[in-house]
Amino acid sequence: MAAPRIFRVIVPVDDLEASQKFYAHVLDMSGERVSPNRHYFTCGAVILACVQVEAHRFRPNIESFYFAVVNLEAVHKRMLEAMSLGLGGEFLESDLGMIHTRPWGERSFYVRDPAGNPICFVDSNTKFTGGRFVP
Repeated sequence: MAAPRIFRVIVPVDDLEASQKFYAHVLDMSGERVSPNRHYFTCGAVILACVQVEAHRFRPNIESFYFAVVNLEAVHKRMLEAMSLGLGGEFLESDLGMIHTRPWGERSFYVRDPAGNPICFVDSNTKFTGGRFVP
């Protein structure tokens, strides 16, 4: 029996236009508007679905979702650009967005998108997917 696969992750947003511009810049792809309240970004086998929800129902995700990226420095630079261009986003760590090497070997940085959803960008060459971790 084949293992189930995640194919779509919903990211609740309060302003679809702002979130679309932010993700398009940081991910360096335009994505696709699939309905008036949904904009999809195809990230490998998984779709990042920015979905604008009604104001009284809007709540950002409380836990981070993770992107494995080929060029972490380029994504970090685009994140800094997005912030300087007023597209939103903020770094979550106190050192204003330095790239860190985690104890388990991943190189990464954490941010919030314009809607407040936490995100982590990880160097795909260092992503930890399980197995033996020795501190």
